Amino acid sequence: MSLNVNLASRLHAVLMGRKTMVGWARVLVLMAAIACSNAVDDNVATDVAISAPATAGSSASPETGQPVVASEDDVGDDVIGDIPSETSGSSGDIQESDLAQTLSANEIVTAFESVINRVFAESLESVVEITVTTVTGGASGSGFVWDDQNHIVTNQHVIANAQGVEVSFSDGRAYSATVIGEDADADVAVLLVDTDDALKPLSLGDSNMAVPGQIAIAIGNPFGEEFTLTQGIVSAVGRSIRSGNQGFTTPDVIQTDAAVNPGNSGGPLLNRLGEVIGMNAQIRSDSRQNSGVGFAVPINIAKLVVPELIENGEFLYSWLGVSGHDLSRILALGLDLPDGTQGAYISAVIADGPAEAAGLNEGTRTIRVEGQPIEVGGDTVVGIDGTPIRSMADLISYLTSNTRPGDTVTFEILEEGGSTAEKDVILGVRP
Repeated sequence: MSLNVNLASRLHAVLMGRKTMVGWARVLVLMAAIACSNAVDDNVATDVAISAPATAGSSASPETGQPVVASEDDVGDDVIGDIPSETSGSSGDIQESDLAQTLSANEIVTAFESVINRVFAESLESVVEITVTTVTGGASGSGFVWDDQNHIVTNQHVIANAQGVEVSFSDGRAYSATVIGEDADADVAVLLVDTDDALKPLSLGDSNMAVPGQIAIAIGNPFGEEFTLTQGIVSAVGRSIRSGNQGFTTPDVIQTDAAVNPGNSGGPLLNRLGEVIGMNAQIRSDSRQNSGVGFAVPINIAKLVVPELIENGEFLYSWLGVSGHDLSRILALGLDLPDGTQGAYISAVIADGPAEAAGLNEGTRTIRVEGQPIEVGGDTVVGIDGTPIRSMADLISYLTSNTRPGDTVTFEILEEGGSTAEKDVILGVRP
């Protein structure tokens, strides 16, 4: 163990140097070389088709995401932040790295393996398999211990319509559990385990610090194969996904290529420090099995929602009452807005909603710009309370993370023709 720790420490110290880009690239190559493909069986998951039309506050991709919860037949008995910069010689070539001179390939691989093994070993006792019985049969998924009060968190779609819930730990312990709160919009649910045993919670990270390229580790129960580890990277951040059959979207979602499959739902996505940065929730795949595009609910959303679910059984979101999309270049031309303008365009305002009461304008007519039909007449949101808004995802993220029902917020608006305005909106409760 001391050898592994020393190697990991040496690797970390060297990676933090500013003259290690070649070594950094070699580390990634070596990491890729030792990653194993995860074979899957022919079971097909029972998925919820996420195809509801966009509604208030929605900017979801037209692509379809599938929750990764098992079907009835499957129910079974950092680098965070600063990355080393490139150092070039006078000819523009990258210089030989200190890392390559300091550690052998075997030492690098050994240190990498020790990090992954440590995260798995230290997290395993806090991850659970969730077995659900319903009137139509049953399903299974994953979850993890949230706190020292015996609360377990998982995806809402894992326990939807449950008549009975059981959680099982890797050491064979199994307990009945009660659903005490659900939030279909964020796809988060909280269970209370019936036991006097002390359960160990996982450490929670900061999903806002997740960056593409950092190590991502998933632990769960794909296809009923209990307590499986898969490893990859954070592929992207700031995605938006639909949850269940809801018309709203979850913002700031983490995309990963760590293999997640039916049964992984609700399990943790961890960084190299063993901190939870997300809750594995959906895959995007025509075959409904891993295709290297998985999505995790950001842990910062869970941090907002879970305490309310524990206290009140529900989480109330603020509601604006609009639907819309990003401002494109063509749309900006049609609205006669300055070149390079970014924002969230309001295409429709919900009747009797907060946006209508505040006088926000929706699209009113269709014109042709560069041969394309474009709807114009609506307002473009470019800021909220002084925070720049460059897309509909920015708008949804701000309202979700920074506001509650009843709050008054000031919208900075570009009207058609380029006139600016500020409009105060009293936010309602999401229906």
